[in-house]
Amino acid sequence: MKFKLVLWFFTVMAGLAFTGCTSQDIAEPGNLVPKTVEQDPSLPSISVNNTLLHAETFGNQADPMIVVLHGGPGSDYRSLLNCKAFAGEGYFVVFYDQRGAGLSKREDKSVYSLQLMLDDLTAVIAHYRSSPDQKVFLLGHSWGAMLATTYINTYPDAIDGAILAEPGGFTWADVKDYTGRALETKFFDEQSNDFFYQDQFFTGRENEHDILDYKLALLSAPENAPGNVLGNPGQYPFWRRGAITATALFEIGDRDGFDCTTNLHNYPVKVLFAYSELNRAYGLAHAQKVSSAYPNVQLVEIKGAGHEMIHFGWSNFYPVALTYLNELK
Repeated sequence: MKFKLVLWFFTVMAGLAFTGCTSQDIAEPGNLVPKTVEQDPSLPSISVNNTLLHAETFGNQADPMIVVLHGGPGSDYRSLLNCKAFAGEGYFVVFYDQRGAGLSKREDKSVYSLQLMLDDLTAVIAHYRSSPDQKVFLLGHSWGAMLATTYINTYPDAIDGAILAEPGGFTWADVKDYTGRALETKFFDEQSNDFFYQDQFFTGRENEHDILDYKLALLSAPENAPGNVLGNPGQYPFWRRGAITATALFEIGDRDGFDCTTNLHNYPVKVLFAYSELNRAYGLAHAQKVSSAYPNVQLVEIKGAGHEMIHFGWSNFYPVALTYLNELK
């Protein structure tokens, strides 16, 4: 009860300060959270697989492709933009906010499935691919590394290499094990769900996604605080959380479980698996356990960084990642 009251009070106070106290302002797109590509056509976007995704690219489209997969689920690629640097080394770098996340178009909860997320990735690759023999690499962080592995497990011949930065796990049991250590607040347990979907302050369903995305951003704040278990020195940048996609994919895992290791033995290519020095919930033991699903893996610790190693630990992450890519280029 205290948890819900504190969060409700925090949401009300932040909402009042941010919106100028009027429900009319709250209902206006862009006032509570940033607009999506559907609401703001000036944002870079692509139309694929019956949705509209926030996306942008860097580099020569004919060069080997790196598709960057952000975490969450439900976050965005803003904290991964350091990866633009690969474009200066002869790579075509593709960023996109996944379905219903970041600044991409919002979707109904009922549409989500793991296969749909894989189909979106297939469509993104096809949209940007310049030739059938163009090499394609995946660079995934956290949930994005789990999505990359699920893709490789399903289509082992489609990807020429992968960089995986601290995936929670490749089975639901390993994900639950890791998140149990990593997150003090279980975002979708009974208590937080009760708060998350309450509408005591915000009213009207026409902007439900805006309201829920705003609440998720508030609930996510503790994991980014200085000195937290994930080892991040402060708040990393993001545009907008995707509450519905996050809830839907967590519920799918909790209801159905998953195991994306069943076919990895058919992937002989070396995979770069990075874990951070400062994430106390991860560590060498968990990294060894999770990465062992791949038959050929290079395990590396990124010194001086926590979970958000691509943002805060870029100077140590980049040389290792570039060396790996150049070996397979």
